[in-house]
Amino acid sequence: EALKPSFRDYTEEIVKNAKSMAEEFLSLDYKIVSGGTDTHVVLIDLTNKNITGKEAEKYLGKAGIHLNKNMVPFDTKSPFVTSGIRVGTPALTTRGMGPDIMRQIVHWIDNVITKPGEDHLIKSIRQEIRDLCAKYPIYKH
Repeated sequence: EALKPSFRDYTEEIVKNAKSMAEEFLSLDYKIVSGGTDTHVVLIDLTNKNITGKEAEKYLGKAGIHLNKNMVPFDTKSPFVTSGIRVGTPALTTRGMGPDIMRQIVHWIDNVITKPGEDHLIKSIRQEIRDLCAKYPIYKH
């Protein structure tokens, strides 16, 4: 599969999506470790957002956004808490989502991070995500 030209196109789309996410996070005053990305992952330092990686992972999970807490360079928090999160784009790209949707996802992430624990907001975003995923199913018949 990796030898096919379509695989190269797919991996280029993954990186393009990650770059669009990184740019949008930067525009919202997030600290991106290394200043951006050249891969499928964006590593975000949440120190300036007054939320831990563990809390962000929990609240975002409730909203239907699944990512991982992650340590960042010179992290002052334990590996069980962390100061950062790691966001990846392969699964989103596999569904056919592109840069415009990546930017929307960043705004959902930002809303949850800046208003943690607001159940009505989390519930609303979870429904928007369900609607989005219905438009971009994992398997196409």
